[in-house]
Amino acid sequence: MTDRRKLYPPIEPYESGMLDVGDGHSLYWERCGTPGAKPAVFLHGGPGSGCSPKQRQQFDPARYDVLLFDQRGCGRSTPFASLDHNTTWHLVQDIERLREMAGIDRWMVFGGSWGSTLGLSYAQTHPERVTELVLRGIFLFRQIEVDWLYKYGASELYPEGWQDFVGLVQEGERGDVVEAYHRRLTSEDPATRLAAAKAWSTWEGLTVTLLPDAAMLEEFTEDNHAIAVARIENHYMRNLGWLDADQLLENAGKLKGIPGVIVQGRHDCCTPPSAAWDLKQAWPEVELEIVPDGGHLFTEPGITDGLVRATDRFAS
Repeated sequence: MTDRRKLYPPIEPYESGMLDVGDGHSLYWERCGTPGAKPAVFLHGGPGSGCSPKQRQQFDPARYDVLLFDQRGCGRSTPFASLDHNTTWHLVQDIERLREMAGIDRWMVFGGSWGSTLGLSYAQTHPERVTELVLRGIFLFRQIEVDWLYKYGASELYPEGWQDFVGLVQEGERGDVVEAYHRRLTSEDPATRLAAAKAWSTWEGLTVTLLPDAAMLEEFTEDNHAIAVARIENHYMRNLGWLDADQLLENAGKLKGIPGVIVQGRHDCCTPPSAAWDLKQAWPEVELEIVPDGGHLFTEPGITDGLVRATDRFAS
């Protein structure tokens, strides 16, 4: 643990722009590293969180040409916090449009948390376009995983946070907290929407950290960030990601021949290790690293180490 890898130094994009993907949506994208080096696409979490500068630092800029983008409705993409034409399969199509725009034939796919869901969905749809998969905090969008966050599971580890989270809705609505929050997040009253967004994002912020992190929680609950994450995330949760039950496990055979690494925190209270373990059983070729002192976030030392080692290895 004393020799753990750290993030690469900060880097600015060498190119950026907006791509019209139809349905009224325009995506912000940026490319970082060395033009013409090993191509990779970065898929952020949430859904709805958008990209951050620190996420660029998981790749050696001398050996990678990384495309990062804000998914529909979040970050610098427009329209802001839109739920229209915003599904997993719209995003899979968007990744293909970005690949074609960039003139890339095949690339490494890197995604954490919801980004792991999207990365698996893309790779199973377009396996011929994927050279490797690097995934963190596996989330397969099964009902049991949604229930862990919004019914029973994480609530037992963070009882005080859960009490605040469900306290925003009436007692009679607590049997389906996701639906109760949907009504508030799509309310015509801006104050109702913002209060629900902040409560939703606060609950998520509690579950993603191994240790309390006041700065991260402040960032999670900033007005615009909270609104985009809460609205889009809730939209995806109530529709189970537009995935059939166990779809990503049943289609894991489509990943055969694609080298893969999963970096999973042992103490990840947002996306517990059982999903990563189940994926490993369905996709035996993948390398599963369970970090003994890791939680959910890529910035935790053990998670950073596993991810940077994976990108370094695949760079060569």
